[in-house]
Amino acid sequence: MSEPAQAGGQPVETVAGIATLYLGNILYALELASIALTDQGRDVDAGFYRGIAKKLAVAHGREKQV
Repeated sequence: MSEPAQAGGQPVETVAGIATLYLGNILYALELASIALTDQGRDVDAGFYRGIAKKLAVAHGREKQV
């Protein structure tokens, strides 16, 4: 994904740009949250966060194919 550039060629900081830059970290944090919730017996909540992570990963994969 290419971010629009402002004067000087620096990328504009957008939610999408920052999320793309740190996607691996975000996915890791979501998995840690899921593991912790599973350990607490909150499997439904853990599944919710794993679902978010899966949606992000799939969307990123589609984006890279374009």
